[in-house]
Amino acid sequence: MIYWRCLAIFLGLLLMGGELFRSWGMGRPLMFVLDDFFIGIPLVVTALLMAKDTIARRAAFAGAWGATAGMLYPSFFGKLIAPTPEGVATTNIPFDLLTVIIGVIFALSLAGLVASVVLKQRVKE
Repeated sequence: MIYWRCLAIFLGLLLMGGELFRSWGMGRPLMFVLDDFFIGIPLVVTALLMAKDTIARRAAFAGAWGATAGMLYPSFFGKLIAPTPEGVATTNIPFDLLTVIIGVIFALSLAGLVASVVLKQRVKE
């Protein structure tokens, strides 16, 4: 589980920092900047809480992964299938690269969700 905890912290910080970089000086609405904080903060916090693996903490960790996957789904497929000219123009990151990054994080969030539910709980004696 330590791998998934480290990955959750890394991805949570990447989502928040990447969104700030992507939006800096582009005039994007604040809500579109904060949405990545709404999924990044729970990933980081629950990963830190998983230092003690309890049922409640595992459920929160799985929920954080699920929320991340749920919020990245429309972002990824929206960019992949129907990119808008406004969406292409309002980013500091090349649009194709941004789509790949979001796709990779989306896939990792699905894997994190499955792992947080399926992996056995550590038993301390």
